[in-house]
Amino acid sequence: MNNYAIVILYLKILINRHNSLIIFIFLSKKMLLKSYSKLNFEAGTDEAGRGCLAGPVTAAAVILPTIVSNFDSSENLFTLINDSKQLSEKKRFILKPIIEELVQSFSVTHIYNEEIDEINILNSSMKAMQESILKLNTTPEYIIVDGNRALNAKLGLKSNSGKIFTEDEIEILKSIPNQSIIKGDSKYLSIAAASILAKTYRDEYMERIHEEFPMYNWKQNKGYPTKEHREAIRKYGTTKYHRMSFRLLPEQLSLEL
Repeated sequence: MNNYAIVILYLKILINRHNSLIIFIFLSKKMLLKSYSKLNFEAGTDEAGRGCLAGPVTAAAVILPTIVSNFDSSENLFTLINDSKQLSEKKRFILKPIIEELVQSFSVTHIYNEEIDEINILNSSMKAMQESILKLNTTPEYIIVDGNRALNAKLGLKSNSGKIFTEDEIEILKSIPNQSIIKGDSKYLSIAAASILAKTYRDEYMERIHEEFPMYNWKQNKGYPTKEHREAIRKYGTTKYHRMSFRLLPEQLSLEL
C-alpha cells in the first residue's frame, strides 16, 4: 500500500469519527493555487502567534509533492487545506497528520519569548520562517512567504537565547529567490499548509505549558491578549513564558502628566 492509499484509509477512519469532516469536504469548492514560481521545489512558509502575550512565535515551512497537479481534484485531499484562520481548531488538528504525510518536506520552528524580547516580534517571526526553511530535508528552489516582507530582508540576527546562523546558512537563504504575498495563506496551498502546521504545533505547546500555569487558561486563549488573560496577569503577575517587551496590561502605555 502506497502513502496516498494509507492516507485515504486514514481519512476514512477520521470521517467515521468526525461527521463534521464530511460537511467540510463538500464545502471545499476548489484547491488553492499550487505554485507561484512553477518550479518543482517551492516552499511556502507562514507563522502563528505574533500577537500573543505569552509563548513562542511559531513558523512552519512546507514543500508540496510534485504529483499534486496529477491528482484527480475531486479526490484530492489537498482541497481540504485552507488558511488556518478560516478553519476550526478541530479541522486544523484533523488536517495536521494528513499534511505531514502527504507533503514532500515540512519543518516547524519555535522562537521563544526570551528571544522575542531581544530582537522584537517582527524579526522573530522572520527568523522562525528562515530557520524552518533551513530545516527542510529538501532545499527549495523558490520560497513564497505570507505577508509583505521579503524572507531574507534581515539575516544573521544575533541573540543570547536563540540560534546563530552560520555563514553557510546565511548564504543558502540569500541564494534562494523568494516572494512575499499578502494574504498568501488564502491563495497558495503550501502557505496554507504551513499556516496549519504552525498554528497546531504552537497550540500544542501552549496546552503543555497551561498545565504549569493553569490560572492563565492558555489551553483556551493560547496566550492571546484576551480580557481573561490580562486579568490573570493583573492578579498573579507574569511568568517565565510572558513577553516582557509587550504591552501586557493596557495601563502600561498611559502617560504620567
